[in-house]
Amino acid sequence: MIVVVDYGMGNLHSVGKALEASGGKVHVSSDPAEVARADKLVLPGVGAFADARAELDRRQLTTPILEHIRSGRKFLGICLGLQLLFDRSHEDGLHEGLGVVRGEVVRFRAGGLKVPHIGWNTIEETADAPLFTGVPDGSYVYFVHSYYVVPEDESVVAARTEYGERFTSAIAASNIWATQFHPEKSQQVGLRILDNFVRW
Repeated sequence: MIVVVDYGMGNLHSVGKALEASGGKVHVSSDPAEVARADKLVLPGVGAFADARAELDRRQLTTPILEHIRSGRKFLGICLGLQLLFDRSHEDGLHEGLGVVRGEVVRFRAGGLKVPHIGWNTIEETADAPLFTGVPDGSYVYFVHSYYVVPEDESVVAARTEYGERFTSAIAASNIWATQFHPEKSQQVGLRILDNFVRW
């Protein structure tokens, strides 16, 4: 069973439908007990970092998410779901993340480019990650974000993207995959990534 975590801040319907299209048995849930029982877990997210972190705590979802990851079961973070994995974010102050991946979340210094970064952009695959099986290097994916992650350990970086500066657009580490872009909005490329997660 793949559980998509419902904490009130994500494209739950589109993520769930995309995973089902890849053959996954999917359940969207805000129940901590169901999250704890998941074989695979997906943490989507759209919105502000501090609000999302507070909602995870308020709904008692933080502990089952962390226990799932620590147990070695498969995990996929999407957009804000990637950022929440890190130690801290500088969005509207300094806020603690889940501390699963060492590093921080910072705002674009994109010069004359518009922030947020919205629309299609390419990914440069930096690791031979199963996340990108069947996905050509340089593929276009869909982004909506003003902040990006800066991992302390470069070995977790699976892809980078250029937007005024090169930023980490995907990570892969052990049982964790996470993307800054939205696979569920990235047409065939995104569906292939979600299919890889279902088959992982």
